Amino acid sequence: MVQSKAPTASDLLQILFKTNHLLHQQFEKHIANYGIPDYLTGPRLRFLIVLEENPNIRMNDIAKQIGIQPRTVTQYVDTLEKEELLIRLPDPEDRRATLLQLTEAALPLIKKSRAGMSEAAEKLLEPLSDEQRIQFLTILSTLK
Repeated sequence: MVQSKAPTASDLLQILFKTNHLLHQQFEKHIANYGIPDYLTGPRLRFLIVLEENPNIRMNDIAKQIGIQPRTVTQYVDTLEKEELLIRLPDPEDRRATLLQLTEAALPLIKKSRAGMSEAAEKLLEPLSDEQRIQFLTILSTLK
């Protein structure tokens, strides 16, 4: 797509938001086709992966690390605890805090999910050449 004039910042953001929404929908569809249970949405999978990488993390610390609101963490934890993928533990250092720990049932599901997420990402970004991927990463890194 060749344009004669630069798009406005507003135009670019609208396209970025729309593209993000469409990619997210396609990503979720790929994950579902990979046999991941419906309750494990992309954000919940990323939550479990962060928990796997940070065992026994406090609920407020995982909220900060992921960049989500504490109430969202509570919603994720409620759902994932109901599905027996994690448990809440009292923090021995701070009785007001709660630690999160994965259950044994979560580990194979996380492994399968990682594979599905990787495959979905490759399919979605397949149209981009290596050079375009580097350019894309450079542009996104500039916006941080």
